[in-house]
Parts: sequence; structure tokens; C-alpha cells
Amino acid sequence: MDEVERYREQILRHVSPVITGRFAGYQAAYTREVKVRQPLLIVVFVAAGIAQMIGSLLRMRGGRRSFKELKKGPEFLVTPVRVRDNLGQTYEVEMHGHLTQSALHRGDLIQVRTAPQKDPRLPVRMIQVINLTTMQPLTPRMPTMWSHLGPALLIQAVLGVTVALVVTAAWLA
Repeated sequence: MDEVERYREQILRHVSPVITGRFAGYQAAYTREVKVRQPLLIVVFVAAGIAQMIGSLLRMRGGRRSFKELKKGPEFLVTPVRVRDNLGQTYEVEMHGHLTQSALHRGDLIQVRTAPQKDPRLPVRMIQVINLTTMQPLTPRMPTMWSHLGPALLIQAVLGVTVALVVTAAWLA
């Protein structure tokens, strides 16, 4: 065993839903893609297409993203966070989304609420962190499917569903 391996810090996986300790720092962040439910996406896309067709008949212009772009889903930031407890043991949890830069400083006493992830090989995910040094509760924010689709597409989908319902009601009457 060489010198580096002998003194390398051991990172543990925590199993309880709460970790209390000192903030030891952020690790290198990377992105991961949010899964988008296909059936719901198809309904929104088709309904928005109806409104877009009516808009094109009325000569309204608007940029439209392709189904392939929408299906890809938004990416969110994953940042491994290290917490050191009173016994000096270091734990790693994943933070999905963003916190303000000034929210945590190295050495702050924190309490982290966690949840297991679907993939058991991944560290637990941070749900909420309370900075006990400043008594500030913090929740990481990440994009959702609705923020990925955007308000314009959702408004078009609502208009498309409304037009489809009006046409169907008129046809049945």
C-alpha cells in the first residue's frame, strides 16, 4: 500500500435521513438530465400545435421547439457535498439544483435532510439543509418539466385544448 492510499480520506455513505455536521465543501459539479414523461409531453405538444396552426392562419409568428428538443428534458446541476460529523467521519450527499453561493461556508454547522435515490450506487440526495450557524433553512432548486416546456408552449396548449373542445362541442351539437 503506497503512502497516498494510506492517508486518503475515507468517504462514507450515510443511511439515516438526517446528517448533522460541519460543511466540508463542494466537489466538482456536473449536469444530469431530468426525465420527461412521454404521454404528457405528447398531449401538450399536440394541443400547442392546434393553437400554432390557428396562429399561422392568422399570420402570428412564434418560434417553436421540436418534439425531439422537448423530449430531451432539462438538465440540472448535481453537486456532491461533503459533511464531516463530530467523530471526524466524512459523508457525501448529492445536491440537485442550485443554492446561493453565500448560503454555506466551509466550517458552518449544518443539518442535512436526505432521501435515497433510485440508483442505490449513488449517494443520498439532499432535500433540505439548515445552516445551524446562521439558522437559515435552504432548499436547492432545480428545473421541472413545466419550466422546461415554458409558459409560451403551455399557454398555446391551453388555447389548443380550448379550441379542440369548442370544435368538438359544436360538431356534436
